[in-house]
Amino acid sequence: MKVQAPRRARHTCVQKLFGTPEQVFPLLCPVREREWASDWDPMFVISQSGVAEPDCVFVTAAEPHPSIWYLTRHEPDAGFVEMLKITPEVTACRLSIQLRAAPGGCAAEVTYCHTSLGPAGDKFVAGFTADYYAAFMREWESSMNGFLGIRA
Repeated sequence: MKVQAPRRARHTCVQKLFGTPEQVFPLLCPVREREWASDWDPMFVISQSGVAEPDCVFVTAAEPHPSIWYLTRHEPDAGFVEMLKITPEVTACRLSIQLRAAPGGCAAEVTYCHTSLGPAGDKFVAGFTADYYAAFMREWESSMNGFLGIRA
């Protein structure tokens, strides 16, 4: 057995979204995300209700193998969702999103924590910089707000 210290990158961003937590939370879903994220296209979703729920599983394209996502917490009343994303031979990731009411809509605290699973993961983690994450979060925030603005 080999035990080693983790190679990890963790970043948090607070987005300002134009919808209330009640409007935004249902969009944090592998099915509903297609409504606001043009490049989002899960391969398949396993869900009793057809949308995000506890123990929902979905798969997205990735290299060298598809990524498997698992919703570990789905708490609409608290505005909180957490999921694990495993990309075999690359990374294990924990994504958490906490929504809070704020003037003009809500604040979304989004945290990604990637842990390397090997050489490809080491490369990914090294590239998951604060600058990269900030740009990724700005794109996400812009897409979500564009969608919310259309619906207002």
